Amino acid sequence: MKDAATALTRGLTARHIRFIALGSAIGTGLFYGSAEAIHRAGPSVLLAYLIGGAAVYIVLRALGEMAVSNPVSGSFGEYASKHLGPLAGFMTGWTYTFEMVVVCLADVTAFGVYMGFWFPDVPRWIWVLSIVFFIGAVNLLSVKVFGEMEFWFTLVKVTAIIAMIVGGAAILIFGFGIHDTDVGVSNLWTDGGFFATGFGGFIACFAIVMFAFGGTEIIGITAGEAEDPARTIPRAVNTVPVRIVLFYVLTLAVIMALNPWQEIGSEGSPFVQIFAGLGIGPAATVLNVVVITAALSAINSDVFGAGRMMYGMAQRGQAPAVMKRVSRSGVPWMTVVVMTAALLLAVVLNYLIPDRVFLVIASIATFATIFVWLMILLSQYASRRQMSADEVAELRFPVPFWPYGQLVAFGFLVFVIVVLAVVADTRVALVVGLVWLVLLTIAYRVFVARRPAVEPAPESAPLP
Repeated sequence: MKDAATALTRGLTARHIRFIALGSAIGTGLFYGSAEAIHRAGPSVLLAYLIGGAAVYIVLRALGEMAVSNPVSGSFGEYASKHLGPLAGFMTGWTYTFEMVVVCLADVTAFGVYMGFWFPDVPRWIWVLSIVFFIGAVNLLSVKVFGEMEFWFTLVKVTAIIAMIVGGAAILIFGFGIHDTDVGVSNLWTDGGFFATGFGGFIACFAIVMFAFGGTEIIGITAGEAEDPARTIPRAVNTVPVRIVLFYVLTLAVIMALNPWQEIGSEGSPFVQIFAGLGIGPAATVLNVVVITAALSAINSDVFGAGRMMYGMAQRGQAPAVMKRVSRSGVPWMTVVVMTAALLLAVVLNYLIPDRVFLVIASIATFATIFVWLMILLSQYASRRQMSADEVAELRFPVPFWPYGQLVAFGFLVFVIVVLAVVADTRVALVVGLVWLVLLTIAYRVFVARRPAVEPAPESAPLP
């Protein structure tokens, strides 16, 4: 029996898990980063989100197959250790933690930008510092409180997205004196065509598009604290990617139909810019509240995911043992402290390079995200290859399109890494990523490989 001082509590329902996954993915990538993606590709960015969403669905189905069979807190870090070897598990776990730190850096940076909508004279780093400590405090509460808070955060932004889609469609159809109905949706193809920046621009946008989907893999992390993983994980995996793709494609289509894509800048959220530009001042103010809520939600989910990953690695001896200690409410408190300290780097970056920080951070996060997704696909592929026909038949949530879907998704993700290397603005991400992987390999050889082997985390059973 596990020591109560190191055991997580199962307090996340199906409702919590679906909204945690949505909260992690529908955040800065949509409300802020989408402007950069539009700038690179023009209207063809809609096609890029559809393609990227299809690849993410395959990744999540691969993760879902393993998570339903073995719902543990270490999730895909544990699966990589089991099926690809301890070095692969070590690199996967720490790269996911690195991904969450970097994504959080982007999210807290965006929060500072959003606050500038109301307080343009206040330095951005002050807002960043305040939000880091607030989110750290929230994550020290019980997992059920976290789940409820994430549910309401996400509900606010999902409601706002739906309202924006309906409101934008109404403006396109009826005009209301603020849009020429004769123009219709022709902005999507009249200003340079659908591929307005050429095929090169379309390809280049994938570096930002895939960043937007980063964090969806948190579905696997929640399995260790889900009340009924066999039921909640499949529901989340099947519904979340579809909702994300619909939200991204429909919202950006409305935005680009209302205004020519060239006029959608990168200063603040394109959602706020559109409504402010149309002269709907109160709506722009409300939307700024929404995008701030979205940033809070994404940061909240990311700190949760990284903390649980470090907890799982500590159980396998791949992270300091202190990280598996939990509070009386069942929260791994030391991992929250580590994440909060790491996020203080965002304060420094926003003080030193406020104008360039988002693109650099987003591209580095994309590399880390793609690496983790590749390891998920490889782990599931290795797992399935080791199974007998009877074991495959007993799977409760098998992947579709086996094995061709996995191979196509794997090839696409490798293609995105090549894009990072080719595009000058994102090449730094590949350099940082490769250096990171080399450092992890050295750290594993020095600190982990020489230790006695630690038994992997036992399979978690759902509550009766």
